Amino acid sequence: MFRTPSPAKIHSDASLAGKTRHATDSIAVADTVLVIAAHPDDGDFGCAGYTAQLAASGSAVDFLVCTNGAKGTEDRAMTRERLISLRREEQREACRRMGARDVYFLENEDGELVYDRRLLEQIVRHIRLLRPATVITHDPTDIIIRDSFINHPDHRATGTATLDAVYPTARDHLNFPEHLEQGLEPHKVRQVLLWSSNHPNFDVDITAEVDLKIFALSAHATQFGKQEDFATFSRERWKSEDGRYLERFRRLELSF
Repeated sequence: MFRTPSPAKIHSDASLAGKTRHATDSIAVADTVLVIAAHPDDGDFGCAGYTAQLAASGSAVDFLVCTNGAKGTEDRAMTRERLISLRREEQREACRRMGARDVYFLENEDGELVYDRRLLEQIVRHIRLLRPATVITHDPTDIIIRDSFINHPDHRATGTATLDAVYPTARDHLNFPEHLEQGLEPHKVRQVLLWSSNHPNFDVDITAEVDLKIFALSAHATQFGKQEDFATFSRERWKSEDGRYLERFRRLELSF
């Protein structure tokens, strides 16, 4: 069983000076949130606990998945078409478990994502459509993360394109002016949170939501269905030295 998420406890090394507050107190701009992930399950790993907290506090959280997930299997009998379909449904179910409002899929090819004008336009379009105050995505800054894993090239492409979409592209009306003709106005994102960062400055205590986070991730049966120790592995991944479970982000507040 998973527990109903409670309001977030936030710890920020910078703007909050180590104080603990509720999400609704410390992040007034989080009424609408867009999670932008490279693959199905990436956003769940990065911020499922915080997503559940925000949704429970009344925020609208949407997911945008940039690739089709067509390469993520070791099953030789799995066809590409079936894997794409399964992973799309798994992400929809995971979002339901987290309390997210909706999930959108760009369907770019898994493992072949490149940062170009096409990807930038796709992300800008969704920012202008959904108008989030907060965007949460991959930190694209480094290739090696915490001396423990390699930052997937699709993750780096997604994070870089998202940051450029947030500033300045979605803000300025002369970028993709055809959007205006389609009724999509420019939009200013006020806050960005980056997961899997070597420079986290913003911690969210998800101790009350760790079971729900694992429950959401377990929806991705094509990825984790055969890992008997998945729950134990997941708990250790987010457990801090003091015994709490944390999602850690690099936080940017944007004033222009």
